Amino acid sequence: MRAYQWQCGRFLLNLAEPKIMGIVNITPDSFSDGGTYSKSVQTALRHAEQLLREGADILDIGGESTRPGSAYVPPEEEWERVAPVLEEVVKWGVPISLDTRRTAVMAQALAHGWADIINDVAALTDEGALDVLARHPQAGICLMHMQGLPENMQHNPQYQDVVAEVTRYLNGRVSACADAGIARERIILDPGFGFGKTLPHNIALMQHLSDFFQTADLPLLIGVSRKRMIGDLSGEADAAKRVHGSVAAALAAVARGAQVIRVHDVKATADAVKVWQSVGVFEHRPICGAS
Repeated sequence: MRAYQWQCGRFLLNLAEPKIMGIVNITPDSFSDGGTYSKSVQTALRHAEQLLREGADILDIGGESTRPGSAYVPPEEEWERVAPVLEEVVKWGVPISLDTRRTAVMAQALAHGWADIINDVAALTDEGALDVLARHPQAGICLMHMQGLPENMQHNPQYQDVVAEVTRYLNGRVSACADAGIARERIILDPGFGFGKTLPHNIALMQHLSDFFQTADLPLLIGVSRKRMIGDLSGEADAAKRVHGSVAAALAAVARGAQVIRVHDVKATADAVKVWQSVGVFEHRPICGAS
């Protein structure tokens, strides 16, 4: 794994070893844990503390569900959800990621100094987003691919070549960042599993993640935790029970070059990554007795 350095606000993260991003959804309608941590600020903070104890390297705070078919949330409401949590967790001395696609929300968080990373499913395509990030030259950025919008992205996603098209799109967004004066050292890429993709599209992206990684020459963030693709492959309908499948997918991503893994189940993933790192990556060998 190439030893990338990722500039993230107050931090310069060494990505020679994979980092785990723990998810803190402050939403009533997220696909897996909607409503669980949005009941109060203290509930969200207790969950964030637990994720850190379990081994999270980064906390990802979000106030809008972007699950398929999710309802529109006004930026003002999104900010009201995340602001009190951001204000507190930024004091904890760990990298804080804000999961938002709204320029207004990004601008307020960065102006207050409450976010080290902007994790944007829309890849800074909201009007003014590039300018806001250009004015904050230390903030990290995750650019994700999404076909369509959350409310319609899974209606009938179509690609001629999903790997090539996702790669081309993200390369275009990296170029847009460069044109805005945003340094590459601040950027990480996310192919957007489940965001306008069918199961075959998701599988193709995972199988070709190494190629994608080499072509982009930027670090990768992968988010497959508890998603429908895990349920489709494992047969588990309950998103909260997709831990084992999610861990397997996370390790597959790490083995193919992913540097940051965004997960709900931090301890299970952290334990699996530690074991994977300890035993190393072995060459494929024939089973004893096989010819």
